[in-house]
Amino acid sequence: MTKPTERFTETVQDYVKYRPSYPKAVLDTLIDECGLNKDKVIADIGSGTGLLAQLFLDNGNTVYGVEPNQAMREAGEAYLQRYTHFYSRAGSAEATGLADKSIDFITVGTAFHWFDPEKTKQEFQRIAKSNAWVLLVWNVRSTEKSALVSDYEGLIRQYGKDYSTSNAKKMDKVAMDRFFKPQSIRTASFENTQQFDWQGFKGRLLSTSYSLRAGDLGYEAMLAGLKTIFARYQKGGIVTFLYDTKLYYSPI
Repeated sequence: MTKPTERFTETVQDYVKYRPSYPKAVLDTLIDECGLNKDKVIADIGSGTGLLAQLFLDNGNTVYGVEPNQAMREAGEAYLQRYTHFYSRAGSAEATGLADKSIDFITVGTAFHWFDPEKTKQEFQRIAKSNAWVLLVWNVRSTEKSALVSDYEGLIRQYGKDYSTSNAKKMDKVAMDRFFKPQSIRTASFENTQQFDWQGFKGRLLSTSYSLRAGDLGYEAMLAGLKTIFARYQKGGIVTFLYDTKLYYSPI
């Protein structure tokens, strides 16, 4: 079975093009509730292609992006190359390589489900300054609010490799409470959307770690099913894909 740190190597180009970013409301929440300002130092763990890091870089923060997958890390470096205050590091959540007590905010965007929670917490406590915060955030497909997303969920349940046992599906507030204990966890949720033409909609599916690939049994049937969903919901050749951006945050 592919190691978690290697699962996105063959999807990286689709990931760069078709994965959702994070709404500015995430930043506003941390400014209002956690004292975030542009002088705070950020460690974005599992930084991938740089989507969450960019939010803080645009705020003026220094950001250390820690990513174990070389292909994803290099894509993030290319995507964020115009930011002089972004520093890319090869490392993992359990071994970041960052200095002791050097970080004000530790952020994780749609990646915490790949981490070892106990070892990760020890590492986060090591690199955190006093009064540091941890933010875990996911873009969760909004199956209850969107018929399109509900149908898409049915498709990936049918064809997705390892999807039914995906760690991402197991993450809930109970798991978050356990990670943040004894601190009290705060939560927030914001609507987030993407719009896709057919190529983008296909690319969104192929950006996932559990998607079938060309040559896999069922690949063509999967794409045919996806095209049926696209045709059902498109307006003027465009579909709207709806997420709930869910935040879990607390002092560490």
